[in-house]
Parts: sequence; structure tokens; C-alpha cells
Amino acid sequence: MAVRPTLILVAGLLLTAGFWRRQVAALADRVDCRATDAHWRHDDLSAIARAILAEAPPRFALAGLSMGGYVCFEILRQAADRVERLALLDTQAGPDTAEVAARRRGLIQLAGTGRFLGVTDRLLPLLGQPDRLAEPSLTNEIKEMAQSVGREGFLRQQKTIMARPDSRPDLARIDCPTLLLCGRQDALTPLSAHEEMQAGIAGSRLVVVDDCGHLPPLERPQETTAALRRWLSAD
Repeated sequence: MAVRPTLILVAGLLLTAGFWRRQVAALADRVDCRATDAHWRHDDLSAIARAILAEAPPRFALAGLSMGGYVCFEILRQAADRVERLALLDTQAGPDTAEVAARRRGLIQLAGTGRFLGVTDRLLPLLGQPDRLAEPSLTNEIKEMAQSVGREGFLRQQKTIMARPDSRPDLARIDCPTLLLCGRQDALTPLSAHEEMQAGIAGSRLVVVDDCGHLPPLERPQETTAALRRWLSAD
């Protein structure tokens, strides 16, 4: 009997494994989906990657959004031979700009004063396309995930992100089927960051989701799932 392929899903800052619930349900006929919370339970990228690899099968497909993309790069550095295909969503290979680094330090300071709820409120306008952020169901879902991650999880994540290496030198070594997906209105990791990755990863495919910000799996779940399904079937 053929073994069902496995897809490991890694979400981003302040997002839990539940972020992927729509894709997990929609792709259940195709793959064994395993969404992880390792990205906020460990103190650095290396430890996060080791935790995911310890629970993964010998070979698997891998998808990450935002910080999850940084985790994907670290998994590739540790065990590229185990990754059958790769999807990088709304992320980047390069380091933070000075402006982004300053914003991260400000959010760390805000969380350190005990005003953790203010962190989510400050980030929300950057996360989604404005029309979708007017929908309470979507914003409430984001806030509930942020509460689950909590202050300490958020601080671990931000410090991990700020300490990440530049992954641009690694792009040329990626040789598995690779999907790059980006919301056209992404204010955090813009289309240009994905075009840079596409230029560096031979044979990679770029999909741009219109009327969408930084969180396509939440904002445009059907379009995101369709792109993932095509990627999973690609040669």
C-alpha cells in the first residue's frame, strides 16, 4: 500500500497551528497535513527546526508563512534531503530593514511593559488587506491565536526572527519543486521579496493573490488552497 505523503505547515508570528485549519481540511484527501506549534514553543530557529524534524517522516513536503518561511530555510539547512517540495508564503529570504528591526524592538518594549494586547492591535493593520480587516470574524480569529501564543511566546518569536541568518545565499541550493505565494497587498513581505526568491530558486513558481495582504490562508483560503493543491501535484 502506498504511503500517503505528508505536508508540514508552519505559521508565523502570533499564529498557532490552527491558522492552517482551512487548508488542513481541504487538502486531507491529498496529503497527511501536520500543522505545528513548534515555531512559538522554542527559543531559536535551530531548536524549532530540530523539533519539527524529530516528529516528521523521513520525507515530507514543507510550507511556511512569514516566520514559518524562516523556519523552512533552517530546516533546509539542517536536512534538505528530507524535503520533497517547498512552499514559501508571504515571507522573505533577506534580513529585516532598519525600519522593520526598529518596529520589532518597539513591539518587544511594548510587550515588556505588560501591554501585550496592544501588540496585536498595532500589528493588525499590517497583517491583512483593509477590507478583510473590517470583518470581525477574521480579526477575532487572529486575536484568539495571539492570546494562545501569549506574551512569552511572542517575545521568543521576535527574538528568534531578529537573530535569523540571511537566507539569500541558500536559494541557489534549493532544488525541489518550490511554490512562492504572496498577497498582492502584503505590507510586511512585499511582492518584491518573492520576486527576489523566484530569481534565486531555479524553477520556482510565483503565485500572487489579488485583494490580499499578509495572510492568504485566512484572507483568501480558496485561492491559497488551490495553489497548494497544484504545487502538491507538480512534477
